[in-house]
Amino acid sequence: MKTRSVTFMGLGIALFVALSMCLRVPVFENYYLCLGYIVMTIYIWNFAWYEGAIVGSLGVVLYCIIGGLGFNGMPGWALGNIVIGLILGVTIKKIQRLKNKSLQVALIALAAIIATFFGIEIIKSLVDSIIVGQPILVRIAKNTTSFISDAFVIVASLPICLATEKIAKELRYGPEHDVRNPVA
Repeated sequence: MKTRSVTFMGLGIALFVALSMCLRVPVFENYYLCLGYIVMTIYIWNFAWYEGAIVGSLGVVLYCIIGGLGFNGMPGWALGNIVIGLILGVTIKKIQRLKNKSLQVALIALAAIIATFFGIEIIKSLVDSIIVGQPILVRIAKNTTSFISDAFVIVASLPICLATEKIAKELRYGPEHDVRNPVA
């Protein structure tokens, strides 16, 4: 992996943590929107799925350590973000081939909801169930607020992804980068 790639992922991880910790938007009792998902989604959209998954996964680990959350939910959340990155990344690359931007965003929004469901409700709940020793259905119920709010942030960040597409790729790959011929 090139130095530039590692640097950009490091910046993404730092931004994930900063947005998650500094901009705490309350939604449900004792739960805040995780705005770090904006960064993860931008990385998945503009770069490679694995870069977004690494940003989301390591961002969560760092957020839990720095934020004093410790081990609480971290392994499931980190693995869930990898699944979200994989599903959303593969889907985005296929859907971006469509000419109609409105259709692209609508289909990617649906894919984001499905990816977040698998990542949070299935993977995170399964891992949490194993670690905590609670039945999986109890963990699914407890993670429903996370699923809803995380999916909301990811879908809401899609217009940001569209708006930053050209500049993000120029910053990442250099001014000679052709948006029509993306580098993987």
